[in-house]
Amino acid sequence: MIRKKRKFLVLTGTVSAAAVLTAMAVGYSRAAEPVMPGHAPVDHLLFTTSLHCVACHSKVYAPNGEDISIGYQWRASVMANSARDPYWQAAIRRETLDHPQAKAAIEDKCSTCHMPMQRFQARAENKSGEVFRYLESIQSGAANKEPEANLEEVADQKATLAADGVSCTVCHQIRPDNFGQEGSLDGGFLIDIAKKQEEREIFGPFDVDKGRTRIMHSVTGFTPTKADHIRQSDLCASCHTLLTDALDDKGNPAGSLPEQVPYQEWQHSDYPNTNSCQSCHMPRVAGEAPITSVHSQTHEEVSRHVFVGGNAFLLRILKDHSKELGVIATPEELEASAKRTEDQLATQTASVEIGNPTNAGGRLEFGITVTNKTGHKFPTAYPARRAWLHVTVRDSNGQTVFESGAPRADGSVAGNDNDEDAQKFEPHYTRITSPDQVQIYESIMGDFANRVTTGLLYGTHYLKDNRLLPRGFDKATAEPRVMVVGPARADGDFVGGSDSLTYSVALGANAAAGTYSVTAELLFQAIGYRWAQNLRNYDAPEPKRFVGYYTQAASQSSKLIARSAITTSPSR
Repeated sequence: MIRKKRKFLVLTGTVSAAAVLTAMAVGYSRAAEPVMPGHAPVDHLLFTTSLHCVACHSKVYAPNGEDISIGYQWRASVMANSARDPYWQAAIRRETLDHPQAKAAIEDKCSTCHMPMQRFQARAENKSGEVFRYLESIQSGAANKEPEANLEEVADQKATLAADGVSCTVCHQIRPDNFGQEGSLDGGFLIDIAKKQEEREIFGPFDVDKGRTRIMHSVTGFTPTKADHIRQSDLCASCHTLLTDALDDKGNPAGSLPEQVPYQEWQHSDYPNTNSCQSCHMPRVAGEAPITSVHSQTHEEVSRHVFVGGNAFLLRILKDHSKELGVIATPEELEASAKRTEDQLATQTASVEIGNPTNAGGRLEFGITVTNKTGHKFPTAYPARRAWLHVTVRDSNGQTVFESGAPRADGSVAGNDNDEDAQKFEPHYTRITSPDQVQIYESIMGDFANRVTTGLLYGTHYLKDNRLLPRGFDKATAEPRVMVVGPARADGDFVGGSDSLTYSVALGANAAAGTYSVTAELLFQAIGYRWAQNLRNYDAPEPKRFVGYYTQAASQSSKLIARSAITTSPSR
């Protein structure tokens, strides 16, 4: 039974006696079969929406006055908007059009981490996760209503779970029982479904007194419980490891692809000894700080729930089209989230250094070293992401002598073969001598016929993966899921933590005259040009809408990660 209290959904009643599992893994089945065969389905909701939590976890301030409201910061993150992400919606529609016979399995798979509450609830009921049914329900229910009401004022309560994305009662219910096991990956997190509803636990890192326990239970139906595993990277790995089952053009199984494996990249680096996922993406507040505005006890090492990543581009799309997408966060919150993202990209992601130039036979030669500061590959995870070097040489009059990798207003990169031709891509370079050669750090997928593809379910392997490696990453011992692919594997200057290459620029007849300025920029796109353009031919509302959004915002899609500049006289 579900009753309403203070406009919040409060869970009451008992768990079905037949639901005797103490935990349940949400693993992927190629046929999208239920994960609880032989067991009676649960008859109650296992989650509540974020509105229950935001009520108390807001209007919270650090000792220096910084607003560290968990609810407000979370709702302006990509995590909170995982179900509202218009690019994800467009990609799902594309996949179901490419593989209509696998539509149910695709929706079940792709709702695992973008709509985790709805999908877990469905599996607990011996059903499969769905996507478009709930998108349509939320959009129709949101018409002419304030965004804050969207989650509670739709007819289908499971749509409220779907819309709430990666919400509070997902992550904070995950148990550590299968951490470190393969079964925990690919959405295989465990949540206890055997407890009676009034006994259900919600995990956090701090001790909780009885008074606060009563308040939280009254508002949410959960009992707060201290548990250190909430700060382990293994928790994040359960959704941030995605292994995709590929199909050929006839719908037959064609292999599998490690689509997103940042956790395994992190494991194969030096960072497990120094940094967890949370330490970078949920940076801690200095000193003691409260986590609620009600009976605000202070704690050491409070984590900001900003979930800062690299996708400022999407955050601004969400801000600019918030009403159409049903976004709850305010424009100011989304802009603050985008600026935090850009700050992290510019200060904590990578650095660029230009080596001493030399004059060799009328050519200006110089080295560039790019250093990765992150604890995984950069870029990591979703393969639409790319970083590249934009290198410019100008003479003493300011005239451009050489330029490689210039970003264009439409989101493409000058000289990049893949932006010009969907079946080509730039190789990994150790030496660049021409403006049409661009060093791009990316993963390029190949399909069952070894063709370049941006269709995730067509991807069977990588044709190229030269993404910058984290410090301590050993190419020779890397497991297949995280291995370097292509010429970078044999490049002795492409190593754990950095890549070095040489640029050789023809200076012409006046090679010895004047000085030259060299500028090197490392740029990044969360959604590369080709990944957006390949949606154009799909006659469906979601792809068409996203292509429109991308076209409007493309000139802002490139983000500066690092920059270095020197002035040199080649005659010396």
